[in-house]
Amino acid sequence: MKALYFDKFGDSEVLKYGEQPEPVLTADEVLVKTSFIGLNFADIYRRRGEYTIAQRAPYINGYEGAGFIVESKDKWLIGKRVLFVDVPFANASFVAVPKAHLIILPDDISLELAASIGLQGLTADFLAHDLAKDQQGAKVFISGVTGGVGQILSQMLRADGMSVYGSASKEKVATAIKLGVKEVFPSREFSWVEQQSQQFDTVYDGIGSTLNQSIKLLKNRGKVVLFGMAGGQPPQIDFVNLFSQSKNILTGDLWHFLTSYEERNSRAQRLFNYFLEEKITITPPTIFHLSDGKAAHDYLEKGKNVGKILLVP
Repeated sequence: MKALYFDKFGDSEVLKYGEQPEPVLTADEVLVKTSFIGLNFADIYRRRGEYTIAQRAPYINGYEGAGFIVESKDKWLIGKRVLFVDVPFANASFVAVPKAHLIILPDDISLELAASIGLQGLTADFLAHDLAKDQQGAKVFISGVTGGVGQILSQMLRADGMSVYGSASKEKVATAIKLGVKEVFPSREFSWVEQQSQQFDTVYDGIGSTLNQSIKLLKNRGKVVLFGMAGGQPPQIDFVNLFSQSKNILTGDLWHFLTSYEERNSRAQRLFNYFLEEKITITPPTIFHLSDGKAAHDYLEKGKNVGKILLVP
């Protein structure tokens, strides 16, 4: 099979494309021929050696993709269109996927859309419905509102009855406005933070390094939902100050919420329904051939993407 792989950690120059052995299935796995593979910022961290990566020689990155089941002991599964979001060695034309990790796609959800919204969409779903649990009418803020999670989360929250604000680079403000964001603030300067302090019930922060600014934006009894570190490690927090204002920080890992086949598929169906009911739309993904993996990594690392980057074997 063809795969994108690397022998040592480093910048995008370490990536290679070529033949690798096809997976050997265990009894509880199926073989998926990938049609689209999701590229995520965690893959950048893994390539650099800054994030846990499944062991094999050489390394094959990637944990998310969509495609067709081509081999299974359960014959009824063969030919099914599926999504997976937490299976290693996804940067390849064939992936061994545990049956418990399969998400079966409805007829109306394309493989491209599934790969575009899988990880980010399920992340948005658990941030909104398991961590924040905001009520209709809440005023919320999303850092990096035009990113993969931000685009879906902003529309999900609007569909659930929230007023959504956010930050984005100047080049992406128009995209945020199209999402229905009420007001967009520049993400690379913070002069506006003082003016907006204590205005929001919930702040979703996927940047990490902006945590102190996010706390300042909260009303008393508000909460920061911290879900990423795209901008670097969060600073040390003065918890006494948090206590004095009854402000809260919530965190979570999606994998602690995707604990079974049933959990994955029920959550995925809830996500898909937003799209089937046309409550959420996304910017079309940027697509690279798997052989152009270096260019795809560079594109993501430089922040040129609006929305998802997909790799096609």
